Amino acid sequence: MGDDELTEEQLEAAIVADEAAAAAQAGVSGAGGSNAPLDLGDPGDVWNDVVGQKQAVEHLRAAVARGPVHAYLFVGPSGSTKLEAARAFAASLMSGGETRDDRDARLILTGEHPDVREVQRVGASISAEQAKEVVRVSSLAPTEGARKVLILDEFHLLSPNGAALMLKTIEEPPESTMFIILADFVPHDLITISSRCARIDFRAIGADVIAARLLTEGINPAGAMVASKAALGNLDRARVLATDPALAERRKAFVEAPGQLDGTGAVAMRLAARLLELIDAAAEPLAERHAAEVEALDARIKEHGERGSGKKQLEERHKRELRRHRTDELRSGLATLASTYRDQAVSAVTSGNTRVDTASCAAAVQRIHTTLESFERNPNERLLLESLLWSLPTAGISA
Repeated sequence: MGDDELTEEQLEAAIVADEAAAAAQAGVSGAGGSNAPLDLGDPGDVWNDVVGQKQAVEHLRAAVARGPVHAYLFVGPSGSTKLEAARAFAASLMSGGETRDDRDARLILTGEHPDVREVQRVGASISAEQAKEVVRVSSLAPTEGARKVLILDEFHLLSPNGAALMLKTIEEPPESTMFIILADFVPHDLITISSRCARIDFRAIGADVIAARLLTEGINPAGAMVASKAALGNLDRARVLATDPALAERRKAFVEAPGQLDGTGAVAMRLAARLLELIDAAAEPLAERHAAEVEALDARIKEHGERGSGKKQLEERHKRELRRHRTDELRSGLATLASTYRDQAVSAVTSGNTRVDTASCAAAVQRIHTTLESFERNPNERLLLESLLWSLPTAGISA
């Protein structure tokens, strides 16, 4: 595409057009009532895996009807089904419809279409080398059709050097190439790139929506409810938790932790070790799923050979998922710990119980939230948890 097609004004107009189309679909007329409603019908089944994102789907379906711009940025928390939405968007564009029965749609939804490439980071971030490869691939002609789509996952982890290398390509890709960029948030280094994309926002999925989805996937009502609340808006995590019989035990351990603290380092260390032991055990359902994926891949390699099998990418994804699972478990546990102190303070104020030091409870909640923020720096988990527990008051602390 040329510069005359890629102005920021046009990208802004694309978002405005998306919003206008969504409003029209809801039966709201445009300014002065001059805009005719855009009839897009009911969402087709390519969108079935996009959960709790009605507004985002409306924007994307409007973009398909109108014709897409060169780059889209999907921003929202992990587990908000951004990747599923990217695949559905690409499937609808490439197939010209909204049914999974179409050959192109079927391959795209399973991540196997030759003209829809998914880029996952290899290391802790998307490196300059990976960025160079994305630039190279974007310059190649589509294999089968007239359009190629590159889905770039976890773009918030793009290194500054990688961002510099990719800016020009995302700003002015070949006419046949479209980018769908996924990010949990937009860091400062990516503001320039994000300004060149049409942005679609995704929300954390509500616990009730997650529970309803788990029910359709065969999870029993009690398990679906517990998992949905513990998942903190992350559907992927909820699916793992729903098959985890020890979830209730872990939540109970964090709830009861304040009552075991006595201000000594020995107790803090012993309690930290116990909580981390429970978290390690919690990874077993995920490890079982990984083992099944490896077994399926090995069967395909035996039949077709290892070249181009994606074995290395699968191994790297499994490492990332295990690391994220541990971090999510710690975040969930510490959120439960904070709620224990918060509930105690609220109860004391409501009942007029002056024996509880509400200021200490508030300080404990603040320390826990500071610890949660420090996970962004990949700290030593054991030392961090020991230090936190040593600093916290026991439950029911008196003034």
